[in-house]
Amino acid sequence: MNPIRVLLVDDHHLVRTGFRVILEIEDDIDVVGEAADGERAVGMTRALRPDVVLMDVEMPGVDGLEATRRISADSDEPGGPAVLMLTTFDRDDYLFAALRAGASGFLLKNGTPEALVDAIRVVARGDGLLAPELTRRVIATFARPGGQPGGDVASKQALDSLTPREREVLALVARGASNAEIAADLHLGEATVKSHVSRVLAKLGLRDRVQAVVFAYEQGVVRPGG
Repeated sequence: MNPIRVLLVDDHHLVRTGFRVILEIEDDIDVVGEAADGERAVGMTRALRPDVVLMDVEMPGVDGLEATRRISADSDEPGGPAVLMLTTFDRDDYLFAALRAGASGFLLKNGTPEALVDAIRVVARGDGLLAPELTRRVIATFARPGGQPGGDVASKQALDSLTPREREVLALVARGASNAEIAADLHLGEATVKSHVSRVLAKLGLRDRVQAVVFAYEQGVVRPGG
């Protein structure tokens, strides 16, 4: 199996060096480049075609959120690079802006090296990831009065395009169920579940399971505690 190609993006050289040291001891991860700002990150992503872009949020010039939007716009097709956001800033606005920009994962920099390596592997295989404390915050946001925005007309029309089975799958994804757990709950094969998940993401215009979770809560498909 080919190693996971990772591009490091952070405006602090020392931070990039630390990430490189952590990642390069892993046999299945290859750091293919480094960028110190979002503008450079977009250009290097186009040139190097990494599997994962490890992206800082706050940087001079083009920040990580705008860079993620541009990378996501460049790679709507399957197999495009996944963006894993990292930040020292524990702020809800960064979290939701990152998800809406197209990030596949969001971690705080106070996590462990093991958590970082695991996160890269998760997003590289096409799954979305949030740190547990951030997942709880997403749910808490939608649990607050007025916390469910309701979405726009296009989102509601996309939701209506799902079959009853696909809505069931979306609801289970939003509750954090794995493909194996969905298969057991719905008495389906895992390959069938994987196909259902892929169709749901395609119909809704979503990149991965993380965006599916946010979409499901925004549209009221699932509700906190339900």
